Amino acid sequence: MLRIKWSMCRLACYLPPWLKYHESGKDKACAPSVGQWNMIGKKMINGGNVQRWTCLNFSRLHIDGVKRFCGDLVKMCNAIGMVFNPMPVVEILSASANNIEGALKDAHQSARDLQLLIVILPDVTGHYGKVKKVCETDLGIVSQCLKPDKVERANKQYFENVALKVNVKVGGRNTALQQALTRQIPLVTDQPTIFFGADVTHPAAGDDSSPSIAAVVASMDWPEITKYKAVVSAQPPRQEIIQDLYCTGIDPEKGTPVHSGMMRELLVSFFQKTKHKPSRIIFYRDGVSEGQFAQVLMYEMDAIRKACASLQEDYQPPVTFVVVQKRHHTRLFPEVHGKETDKSGNILPGTVVDTNICHPTEFDFYLCSHAGIQGTSRPTHYHVLFDENRFTADGLQLLTNNLCYTYARCTRSVSVVPPAYYAHLAAFRARYYDEPSEGSDSASIVSGGTRESAATGAGAAGPPGTYRRLPRIRDNVKDVMFYC
Repeated sequence: MLRIKWSMCRLACYLPPWLKYHESGKDKACAPSVGQWNMIGKKMINGGNVQRWTCLNFSRLHIDGVKRFCGDLVKMCNAIGMVFNPMPVVEILSASANNIEGALKDAHQSARDLQLLIVILPDVTGHYGKVKKVCETDLGIVSQCLKPDKVERANKQYFENVALKVNVKVGGRNTALQQALTRQIPLVTDQPTIFFGADVTHPAAGDDSSPSIAAVVASMDWPEITKYKAVVSAQPPRQEIIQDLYCTGIDPEKGTPVHSGMMRELLVSFFQKTKHKPSRIIFYRDGVSEGQFAQVLMYEMDAIRKACASLQEDYQPPVTFVVVQKRHHTRLFPEVHGKETDKSGNILPGTVVDTNICHPTEFDFYLCSHAGIQGTSRPTHYHVLFDENRFTADGLQLLTNNLCYTYARCTRSVSVVPPAYYAHLAAFRARYYDEPSEGSDSASIVSGGTRESAATGAGAAGPPGTYRRLPRIRDNVKDVMFYC
């Protein structure tokens, strides 16, 4: 482990950004203190509207207790800015844990246009993945799963945390950077800018039949930069380069070229949501080791370029390509404990180091954007492999730090920039879809040649290898932050 004292390096400690909340709340904005804040006196900047919902209980909890819990959750959602119908569209029911799929299908049949399904999981663990797979790939239902022991002991803080997740799953927005709303972020708010996050998860050691799963998320709002759409795709095991960023195929009927791919789909979605073509692309790539920098940059930058050109021949927005690394042994310690530390003795959130311990000629930096909860804080290493937007060191470091305060699931700054964090969550969610079931699309095997992209559904030439392909995520689910 490399232990570095501040005195050895160029040190900066960025102040937290101001976060904007709804005007109707007591506190219309707040500045986090030591990487955290709370929802007291605040209302979500854009509360979601939920009119059609219900709850399924697969646990041993009594149905009366479940109804009370749902009532309290609805009250909390309404109290912090959502518009949530107090009455479920169909009666809240208990069902057997042995018939999860059947119960979910019955609920879907009873109310076809459900906006939200609250699911209390069975007392025995191991059913979460099945619920998510059925809801998101078979039925097209946005769901919020809860553990029965948490439901039984629910307090105000728990209700708030669940409400934050529910809001973004139904298309709301919890908070936004005040600088973004006032168009004061350099190289971001002056022109339409899209943020991407990408990650690849690999199967467990010894598993040769499961695919690696690539996930790419992209911001769908500008200038707020808080809503992210995710697309996922299966690819050959242990393959780190994302194969389906851009794909071409041939239309079997017309014989004409067909352009597709994860990058293209997200660029089109951004245009549909904002009515703007992105003038800049900022791409945060997670999970790449130093030995693969050149290979990943060459292949994925080429895919980004081709995806842009497929939309319009002369469309080539400038790209900033940043690799995000958490798996390293560098730790930062202050020389003197006191004002330079948080209550756990860790360095303060916002601490950045970009000399001495960094690359002598390339653009990289260590950023500790979060407050340590337990143990020693691990700074995240950001390595800029390509930068056509010409960010200054301070500009990109401050932007990355500020984005870490926009993570939707909690009122804390996080250790990894949210686009990369969301891509990580989406990739792990898609791992649940890979469980094969008899007679389902997910059990189909792809072996080299042409395969169907799980991200887009278009034909794409893939490298040799045998693996299961993923079932398609329903469009209404994919349009919201279902992976939160």
